[in-house]
Amino acid sequence: MKSLANLLLIFPLILSCRNTVPSPESSATPLSVQVNLAHVKGPMTPAWAWFGYDEPNYTYGKDGQKLLSELAALSPVPVYVRAHNLLTTGDGTPALKWGSTNAYTEDKNGHPVYDWTLVDKIFDTYVERGMRPFVEIGFMPKALSVKPEPYQHSWKPGARYEEIYTGWAYPPKDYKKWAELVYQWVRHSVERYGREEVESWYWELWNEPNIGYWQGTTEEYLKLYDYTADAVKRALPTAVMGGPNATGPSWEDAREFIIAFLNHILAGENYVTGKKGAPLDFIAFHAKGRPTLTDSVVTMNMGTQLRDISSGFEIVASFPELKHLPVIIGECDPEGCAACSMQDYPENAYRNGTLYSSYTAASFSRIYDLADQSGVNLKGIVTWAFEFEGQPWFNGYRDLATNGVDKPVLNVFRMFGMMEGKRVEVSGDLSYDYFTIRDSSVRGDKPDISAFAVCSDSAASIMLWNYHDVNILRPLTGVNLVITDIPAKKAMMVQYRIDQENSNSYEVWKRMGSPQNPSPQQYSELEKAGALKMTKGPVKIKVREGSVSIPVSLPGQAVFLIKLYWE
Repeated sequence: MKSLANLLLIFPLILSCRNTVPSPESSATPLSVQVNLAHVKGPMTPAWAWFGYDEPNYTYGKDGQKLLSELAALSPVPVYVRAHNLLTTGDGTPALKWGSTNAYTEDKNGHPVYDWTLVDKIFDTYVERGMRPFVEIGFMPKALSVKPEPYQHSWKPGARYEEIYTGWAYPPKDYKKWAELVYQWVRHSVERYGREEVESWYWELWNEPNIGYWQGTTEEYLKLYDYTADAVKRALPTAVMGGPNATGPSWEDAREFIIAFLNHILAGENYVTGKKGAPLDFIAFHAKGRPTLTDSVVTMNMGTQLRDISSGFEIVASFPELKHLPVIIGECDPEGCAACSMQDYPENAYRNGTLYSSYTAASFSRIYDLADQSGVNLKGIVTWAFEFEGQPWFNGYRDLATNGVDKPVLNVFRMFGMMEGKRVEVSGDLSYDYFTIRDSSVRGDKPDISAFAVCSDSAASIMLWNYHDVNILRPLTGVNLVITDIPAKKAMMVQYRIDQENSNSYEVWKRMGSPQNPSPQQYSELEKAGALKMTKGPVKIKVREGSVSIPVSLPGQAVFLIKLYWE
């Protein structure tokens, strides 16, 4: 009989197999997806080039550095990175949903002792790669917390999430000491990295202060914000400061929190200056979906996430004085706990395979549409996924790579990195509009077969997907991709694919027998399988009267990228 440990190791394979039951064959009649290069929807803001994670000490681990290098390499613009626990007290030993830097302690007389060693090590790792910190100012150092004990939590997957909210989540016992800590941090950053570099960073206070991450009142958070923003601006007047990174804007209490914060920014009495209002350079909130498991099949809920985003945009748009500010979705994910593995939360089985990648493609496209509809200035969409150093292979964490091997979802961001220009109009036979997905998700027999397209003076890029919330792999669907208004008579085409056979290290790992200790040869094969694969081209194609028609066979939960180049 197999041991419990061995059963846990093969559980992902068992669940994956039960989640990929083929559906009945669809009609052989090709569907049509049309891309009109002349109909511009708006700029292709690289809002996708933002990432984050709970455990900052993974940053400079072996696999952490490797993944950060890959993220920097895939993006034509600097990637922004956000991490929790940058001011948390501890020796820097990482754990799930934990990290520490020991940046602030006090001597026996209660005088501050600043130590930037680990904070610098984290930020150096970013800056050396041309990345930029999205600096989360938190959490509360033990010496400043009004309730310091217990301080470090011992949470494990399967435990109650509330167990993480220990002494680091409380307000400071001395707001002036907190402000001085922030002031010294910003000033140190300017001295170390230079004024121009730090001016390009984003600074924000805390994480999800409308739930257990903040064990104070709303008024105490507003007070902390005033002290924090004042300290940041005193150290660097041109620093970019914002917030509040509340979660769940579609919830009534979250909505009230965000509105209270924005009202305070505009008209509240500042706790530091006594004047009206407080500085705000961007607005941030979080949005999460909610997958479920029914008869061992994962069902995503994109609508839940899009309703949060839509509500957040509507709140911002309701403040005319602030509507112009950049908006950052500070965490934007299919659900809420990256470190919750699928052994304890089987609905998280979507994370290893192509369901995560197709969900990401389909949802990001609709986020751009919702921003257009609301008239807000979308700046960033932070994917809260990184890597978990030294954990079992494909353990069902929400990560971009496992043990240094890229998962399929990372290849969607490689595709985004190849899409430059302006966003253009897409229509199609089985394309859901963003309102329908927001209100009803993707349900029933109809998959979401659609595309996200951009065009520059000499190229067009079309990301095409076959997505459904229910993780039943549908058969190949014939798609006739029609691209119009091409300003050339001939072009070159290349095609990339993420599906069961391409750009998919997970399927290769399963075919190997799901090894937890791959041989060097196996590791090399997995690394190669994790890369984005070009499956066609470059090939010449004829453009007739400004148009081309490209036949595509699109598997279920697949994402393709088709690029055209011309002179």
